[in-house]
Amino acid sequence: MTSGSTWDLLVEALGPVALGAVAGTIPLALVSFAVGLVIALGVALMRLSRRGWLSGLARAYVSVVRGTPLLVQLFVIFYGLPSVGILVDPWPSAVIAFSINVGGYAAEVIRAAILSVPKGQWEAAYMIGMSRRLALRRVILPQAARVSVPPLSNTFISLVKDTSLASLILVTELFRRAQEVAAFSQEFMAVYLEAAVVYWIICLGLSAVQSRLEKRLDRHVAH
Repeated sequence: MTSGSTWDLLVEALGPVALGAVAGTIPLALVSFAVGLVIALGVALMRLSRRGWLSGLARAYVSVVRGTPLLVQLFVIFYGLPSVGILVDPWPSAVIAFSINVGGYAAEVIRAAILSVPKGQWEAAYMIGMSRRLALRRVILPQAARVSVPPLSNTFISLVKDTSLASLILVTELFRRAQEVAAFSQEFMAVYLEAAVVYWIICLGLSAVQSRLEKRLDRHVAH
């Protein structure tokens, strides 16, 4: 193709690729991250538990998640579970795999954030009659949340890029749309570079949101 026809193709492809981002990549990332955070909080609290067996289970979970590739985890859910009679559609499979993965990484972030809160905060909460659970919910977790915002934001940005792996199990998202356009036009380099630029723009926007949120939290702490 000529450079002119290639440019025309990229203009035409921008719509489907952008639609894949808005309708596929971003919702997939948001849902997976939200579920992953719930998992991460539970795992982090288990890691801090005084019960050895709970802490051991949490450590094993984190070790498996962080020690195996995300692509393998995705394939185990989508291709492995049917072999034992459990059928999961592509989109839920992606959500499950990404959520489990986020849970493993974010759990350590949340645990570290909780441990960063001075012990005096626990003692002050106990002195005014709070139980451990109440102190955790009202005193410790709000402070830990401020500390965990930057690393959790980075985790979310990484997840947005990792959603491209969902195309391998036929989930229609940004990269899947790009693959379809590239296969039809045979302009693989141009279309894939366009997809890369779209991912880059999304991540730039998320990084800007992260920076503003961190500045706002810093001002709040300063006061």
